[in-house]
Amino acid sequence: MDHQHQIKIFSCRSSRYLAERIAASLKLDLGKSSVTVFSDGEFQPAFEESVRGATVFIVQSTFPPVDNIFELLLMIDAARRASAYKVIAVIPYFGWARQDRKDRPRVPIGAKMVANLLDAAGCDRVMTADLHADQIQGFFDFPVDHIYASSIFLPYLRDLKLENMSIAAPDMGGAKRANAYSRILGCPLIICHKSREKANVVGSMTAIGDVEGKNIVIIDDMIDTAGTITKAADMLMERGAVSVRALATHAVLSGPAYERIAKSALEEVIISDTIPLSCDPNLDRTKIKVLSVADIFADVIDKVYNYKSISTSFIF
Repeated sequence: MDHQHQIKIFSCRSSRYLAERIAASLKLDLGKSSVTVFSDGEFQPAFEESVRGATVFIVQSTFPPVDNIFELLLMIDAARRASAYKVIAVIPYFGWARQDRKDRPRVPIGAKMVANLLDAAGCDRVMTADLHADQIQGFFDFPVDHIYASSIFLPYLRDLKLENMSIAAPDMGGAKRANAYSRILGCPLIICHKSREKANVVGSMTAIGDVEGKNIVIIDDMIDTAGTITKAADMLMERGAVSVRALATHAVLSGPAYERIAKSALEEVIISDTIPLSCDPNLDRTKIKVLSVADIFADVIDKVYNYKSISTSFIF
């Protein structure tokens, strides 16, 4: 790469597996960094090589614990103080994004606060994939590259060659995303309508659309406890679907998610590697298929670094 400012890719601890793939895709070595952890749990990241005048990309998904977002903020601050030319946060999974509005009185807008923190730390740009809500881009006063993982998922869905395929939205909120997939793939759309009893607890569910005899793919941005997606799959099978798969960019998979997926009617759960899967050997991962977003991020990093248009990287 012929450029006046050297490119350097670094990683925080929770996304190192993905950062290594991104660096390899760019034919670069991952930058050297370390973290000192104190007895009380406080930690101090450090760059173990010069970043002076470099365009620095720091890879970290900000899923809980909150240490993940804070480690990223400290790394940005360290890069800024070490005279980096530009500091770009590569956040494959932008955590706290579900708090994108005041949906009831006296609650924070967490996504806006995280945007403010990144700005305060000295971040020049953010790259992220499949935000929970597109308008979160407007929370930032600097550029946001919002990548869609559809560019890895669509070829996979086409390769399945499913007859009578239909795309389903797990709820009304996901209708826009599911509609984009159904339009590109040229297949019908089904919308699952649910009533929530409370957060992470689904009440009743019904389907709008023709389910009978269809191979259905439920599309969502994330799977957390897998309550909605497994309930939707079971309901669709009861209504005469031939098979049901789920596809989501971010595999949060907390609480009983793995167990629910294993016991459900879902044939396959297709996810990306924006969040690492649990290392627990007792969890059943047989239905889970992981596709990597590394090459998409590498491509966008390369284009941003070389001042090229990135619009071709967006399917939607």
